[in-house]
Amino acid sequence: MKVVVSIGGSVLVPKPGADRVAEHAAVVEDLVADGCRVGAVVGGGGVAREYIGAARDLGANEIELDQLGIDVTRLNARLLIAALGEDAVTAPAENYDEAGEALRRGDVSVMGGVAPAQTTDAVGAALAEYIDADLLVYATSVPGVYSADPNEDDDATKYDDLSADELVDVIAGLEMNAGASAPVDLLAAKIIERSGMRTIVLDGTDPDRIAKAVRYGEHDGTDVIPDGAGEEPTYWAQDEDE
Repeated sequence: MKVVVSIGGSVLVPKPGADRVAEHAAVVEDLVADGCRVGAVVGGGGVAREYIGAARDLGANEIELDQLGIDVTRLNARLLIAALGEDAVTAPAENYDEAGEALRRGDVSVMGGVAPAQTTDAVGAALAEYIDADLLVYATSVPGVYSADPNEDDDATKYDDLSADELVDVIAGLEMNAGASAPVDLLAAKIIERSGMRTIVLDGTDPDRIAKAVRYGEHDGTDVIPDGAGEEPTYWAQDEDE
């Protein structure tokens, strides 16, 4: 089974430290031991936002700010690589060819950002499409996809499952509302739509949730189900009772 796990920077590195990174690395290592080939994509989180805010105040333009954000995602990716040790590549892959080659070798591939104007949400979806992954997991700081920003709207409804088309519509609606927070961005949603990628969006602050979603298809997040697929996962999954 091939799986891509996109871990938000605020999930993996809410503040500089080792414990949370080590816990997520242990889950990746366990999945590899189970026979999975794993590609991980790491975001920038609050650290990136702080650097970008400071650079904006200093007069940096938007492309320069994007490049700064990419640098931070790659620093966070290096933390995950350090925790994975010999199971991972020695440096973050800078393009999809590098990431795919690492997976073909049997290594854990780790990426941060790739290009300006593209988030790591989109990188995760593009990597999953590139390697023809069985599953894409977004480990975010929210429990799934909502009809509105749950931090701003008490009436926001969480979706247990969505088609890829519905995901695009929901995310587009959120992004049109200034200041609204979406768990994945619109480009990522459109890549998921065109690729037919089975996707799970979940709260990854507890990394065990990632492991259960991959192993058993069990989670409290949102399933994005490709057209023509059944409600049950089509990827390899174990029975938790076994």
